[in-house]
Amino acid sequence: MPDCSRAAEEAPTPRTAPVVNPENWLLAIVDVETTGLVPGYHEMIDLGLVMTDLDGRVVDSLFIRVQPEHPERTSEGARRVNGFDVEKWRRLQALNSRAAADSVVTFHRRVAGTRPVLLVAFNSQFDAAFLDHLFRANGSSWRTLYHYFVLDIPSMAWALGYRDLANGALARRLGVTDEPRVADEHTGITGAMLNVRIYQALRARGMNPLPAPGDGASMDPLEL
Repeated sequence: MPDCSRAAEEAPTPRTAPVVNPENWLLAIVDVETTGLVPGYHEMIDLGLVMTDLDGRVVDSLFIRVQPEHPERTSEGARRVNGFDVEKWRRLQALNSRAAADSVVTFHRRVAGTRPVLLVAFNSQFDAAFLDHLFRANGSSWRTLYHYFVLDIPSMAWALGYRDLANGALARRLGVTDEPRVADEHTGITGAMLNVRIYQALRARGMNPLPAPGDGASMDPLEL
């Protein structure tokens, strides 16, 4: 069995759920920039990660740049969005993939300790796939850090009636500050912080929980 598969199989499973003890859980709200759209062929070139509580209050943050092993695969579309350049990344002391994965682990252990953490992203399948490849390339798994459920911000907005799938459009509708759209200023951490602001705005507009089982309130939807 490959090391990454073994790591995923052996990842601890939380014994509680956020509905039982929400104060013990954290969110890792992420955004990645990449050399293109295809995980496993294209690579992550930076990562922004903001750790918050379940209400979106910021606990700590991490931003790293990653030097890809195959920069020649960078698509022009990606370059226009994030301004990736090998020499520029070298000057900015971008990490290799192993050091990048280690940095995420170190940050997670320092901030979260043994507390369970849910991964949250705007386009969760995209960000989680690139995070998965970063860890798998180094014989590990993102599952050692995060719950296997991954939360998706557009799905949260959709359930409240919003139909804006682009983060900038949703930010404008919610009245929150957008991130920079200039390549040299557009990074994983600006995207992650935008995700935090959108999440906080959605929480304020109706993402309020139903009563938890056992608190004395009925869970019959006809009685709510």
